[in-house]
Amino acid sequence: MLKIQKGYDSESKTFRLPTDMVSRLSDLAAKNKLSLNQLVIQCLQYALDNLEEDEKA
Repeated sequence: MLKIQKGYDSESKTFRLPTDMVSRLSDLAAKNKLSLNQLVIQCLQYALDNLEEDEKA
């Protein structure tokens, strides 16, 4: 399960995301009193940490 945290070091990048995904992420961020950026970072970290071994590069 995703554990929501706050705080991180960062680098600026731009990504295009589907509109419905942004809406769902925005709602989740608001419910947890996080910025959308903080939530997306945590979701990406969770995905990277939980890749199957043969998918890791």
